[in-house]
Amino acid sequence: MTPAELTGRARTHVLEVAQPDCTLHAQVVKPFLNMRGAAAAAGFDLWPVSSFRDFDRQLSIWNGKFSGDRPLIDAAGGALDASQLSPPERVAAILLWSALPGASRHHWGTDIDLIDAGAVPAGYRVQLVQEEFDDGGPFAPLADWLAIHAPRYGFFRPFRGVLSGVRAEPWHFSFAPLAESARRALTPAVLAAALKDSAMLGKDVVLAQLDGLHARYVAAIDWP
Repeated sequence: MTPAELTGRARTHVLEVAQPDCTLHAQVVKPFLNMRGAAAAAGFDLWPVSSFRDFDRQLSIWNGKFSGDRPLIDAAGGALDASQLSPPERVAAILLWSALPGASRHHWGTDIDLIDAGAVPAGYRVQLVQEEFDDGGPFAPLADWLAIHAPRYGFFRPFRGVLSGVRAEPWHFSFAPLAESARRALTPAVLAAALKDSAMLGKDVVLAQLDGLHARYVAAIDWP
């Protein structure tokens, strides 16, 4: 991928999929649809809540959390008041759950947030929280199925909260054959170039410690 593709500032590497509605790297479409077909045969409606996300969308998420316009939560899921945190504290809190603009694995089109659409109760709003995937949660059976079958199609969970700085995300799956080369190509220098002229809140704080943030929240993942 080019630097622009790696950082979500280009869409030349992705394709629009009509059913289910999502946007994926051109080489991820077939493996995902194959996995979705296998899931359907097992009784699951494998649905992508989120797929490709561009730089501007990630920037909007980041700025909303930094400013306090979006909910900001701690490692245990408790609410934080952004106005009571220093800029470095806000950066640290955001990175527990959200990537820097330019550093989201969703930029690559290789990563997907997955649920079982058939298990969503009427009127229920999916939150993408751990409890939904734990025993007794609506997506627990899907989580068990994916743990066994996703690797057969090249997918794995990069954020399990073991080595990754990002908290555990049981809904987040990544296509290993492409995502690993993208992870290696997204160096601190590539990321700094994408952020330099952006309207990201807290940019000076981030750029001042970018090497460390990259090592903790970009380079460090839970391996397949």
